[in-house]
Amino acid sequence: MTVFTSGIVQDNSEHIVPLTVDIVTAAAALASATEAPQADEQPTPYILYEKADEITFAAGCAIEIRLDRNGLHLIAPTGSRTEPLGDRPFEQLDSMLAGILPTHGASDSRVFGWAAFELSYLLQGLPIADDAGTLLYLFVPQHVAQIRSGDAKLIVSDPEIAERWHGALQNARASLRSARVHVDEIEDTTGYVDAARDAIQSIDGRKLRKLILSRSVFVQQEIDLIASYQTLRRNNTPARSFLMRLGGIAAAGVSPGAIVEVSTSGAVVAQPLAGTRAYTNQPERDAALREDLLSDPKEIYEHALSVKLAQDEIADVSEPGTVFVENFMDVVSRGSVQHLASHVRGQLRPGASCWDAFGALFPSVTASGIPKREACREIRIREGSPRGLYSGAVLSLDAKGNLDAALVLRSVYQVAGATWLRAGAGLISQSDPERELEETREKMRSVSRFLVPKSGDNA
Repeated sequence: MTVFTSGIVQDNSEHIVPLTVDIVTAAAALASATEAPQADEQPTPYILYEKADEITFAAGCAIEIRLDRNGLHLIAPTGSRTEPLGDRPFEQLDSMLAGILPTHGASDSRVFGWAAFELSYLLQGLPIADDAGTLLYLFVPQHVAQIRSGDAKLIVSDPEIAERWHGALQNARASLRSARVHVDEIEDTTGYVDAARDAIQSIDGRKLRKLILSRSVFVQQEIDLIASYQTLRRNNTPARSFLMRLGGIAAAGVSPGAIVEVSTSGAVVAQPLAGTRAYTNQPERDAALREDLLSDPKEIYEHALSVKLAQDEIADVSEPGTVFVENFMDVVSRGSVQHLASHVRGQLRPGASCWDAFGALFPSVTASGIPKREACREIRIREGSPRGLYSGAVLSLDAKGNLDAALVLRSVYQVAGATWLRAGAGLISQSDPERELEETREKMRSVSRFLVPKSGDNA
């Protein structure tokens, strides 16, 4: 039994369910069982989070925390409260979480959630627009399944839900639906080329050196989000994947990497991805594109800028002498694209927390620009509407200080009945606007080809 200091008591039963299906199929079955309407029940929030051959599925909200321009809000069965934001909002958040999660034992105690790109305005000291909405959402789940190859461990506080999940796992079957939703990611309906050309002219190499400019494409047909996640995941090679209906957002995505990982030992890792070519699954063509990527001065310069900033940011929260770069300019394939990738590592200085590391590295340099403050300001002006979850983070955190923040790209988003894709490209002074538009198309194809219509809809 775990007793939270907030007064919530969870008497969680724990048992192992053998699996005869892969982890993606098993997790999707739990999502379907959670979404299935039950008598007199409100929709249940949930998140599926995949990392390193394991998926965690968490559902039901015991406690939630929202951060917006008006403050930090805690909502719990024992009562709610709001704290005005001070100069160090993540210290406030860390203190609030310390009152929710036990500090010893209870290794399965986890918090999940997401951060919108607009959280960057708070961190960079920029004005937060009225339409920014929730900047950070976290929840403590009531029920958790840890799914590995061959079995799933269920930690569930409600016998009825335990029985429902057990049945869903036993009856799980892989989705084999071949119908697809048509998405036109080709046409430049947002005027991206003109906007990119104008933005490139503003990059002077001093005040602004790099800017990620993005565009959206709306999906007109209703999609099956769970089936789309399964198809998307099976046809991509992500570092992370996720599916969620949480905090007013529904989304499914295959993340190319983490913004930051922080371990209990204080190790901090970031993997800047900058520099892109298409990945076609044709070995000779992909090898030629890889060599072109590795020899393109524009792409190399863009990547080097991103690695240098990530190194500086990690150094700000790390012990002196512990920061280094490894695997510099590796090429990794992520779905329909291949990227230049490097790892930057450090060791948290005494007294620094995982939230200090997250705050130093968010938003990802490869989704915002250099310097970040000026890039975030330009993004708000040039894109005209909030990004929301796009280029933000999906978060997993435990009571021991392990934090994993997946970069949200290559995803499909749903809010208030609208469904859309979004992708961007890194602009520097040498950029070609037409080539940057094509890069957004290449990235969107990682998702657009795998959206599944609702049952009964025609592709």
